[in-house]
Amino acid sequence: MPLPSVTHKNSSNWISLYIALGVVWGCSFIFIKLGLEFLTPIGVAFGRVSLGALTLVFWARFKGIDLPNSKKLWLHLWIVSLLLNVIPGVLFAFAETRVTSILAGIINAVTPLMTLLAIMIAFREEKPKNYQVVGLLIGFLGVLTVLGAWKGLGTNPLIAVLALLLAVTCYGVSFPYSRKFVLPHKLRPEAIAAAQVSTGALTLLPFYLMDGIAKDEYRPGPVFAMIALGVFGSGFAYIWNFKIMEAAGSAIASTVTYVTPVVAVIVGIIFLGEQVSWYEPVGAAIVLLGAAIGQARIEIFSR
Repeated sequence: MPLPSVTHKNSSNWISLYIALGVVWGCSFIFIKLGLEFLTPIGVAFGRVSLGALTLVFWARFKGIDLPNSKKLWLHLWIVSLLLNVIPGVLFAFAETRVTSILAGIINAVTPLMTLLAIMIAFREEKPKNYQVVGLLIGFLGVLTVLGAWKGLGTNPLIAVLALLLAVTCYGVSFPYSRKFVLPHKLRPEAIAAAQVSTGALTLLPFYLMDGIAKDEYRPGPVFAMIALGVFGSGFAYIWNFKIMEAAGSAIASTVTYVTPVVAVIVGIIFLGEQVSWYEPVGAAIVLLGAAIGQARIEIFSR
């Protein structure tokens, strides 16, 4: 699938947002790990999305931007919130109760492959190309390498690995879905993001009230981590994400996960003292190679 064309003017506008998004979402895995000190996985998911909703709604009002008024668009935004906020939010937090934040960040790099797969299966306008199939095969070989499949997943519980893979599958579907059903409405990114995250918060609210707090112990570090995760990771980051998709397309927007595993590994080692097995970064590199081939960044076939 050819990459969307991006003009020089658009490039200068979205590249800085792309980098900021990669750093913020790369740090989100350590924030999740810290938040789990006093919240359940549902509590972490609700905390980040509710803080994000408050941030985005306030920002939209401050900028004088109206929220969407189309019921059909609200339905599409609710579906996007399920794919970007609700389901992955719970699954990533659940997985991090059993695996390192580093592994979660590396598995997140599979998102471009899942985006490509979703485009090929559900959103395609033409038959899959040879290089796309090759890219997917290489990428999923990288996933097996990350997990150390020859060791039987090592110390990583299968249920946690499946949760991570299901979460990134949701991410992958969300990009082309947004491109097809949300962006054509030509609304401001602030309005789209505020509505999306708000529907996610409302969806998670009853589950949070039933099972949201793990223990009544609120140390400053974990509390500030949750604030950062909500305000930036589930707040301003979504405005940046929509702006990148508008300027550069869903395929490029999804490749922000080229940056997030690098950030996740660095902060996991420095701040949590987590260990990295040799095959995890090697597998991550193979995943990114597969994504690059599948998205025509590296040409292996003449087309």
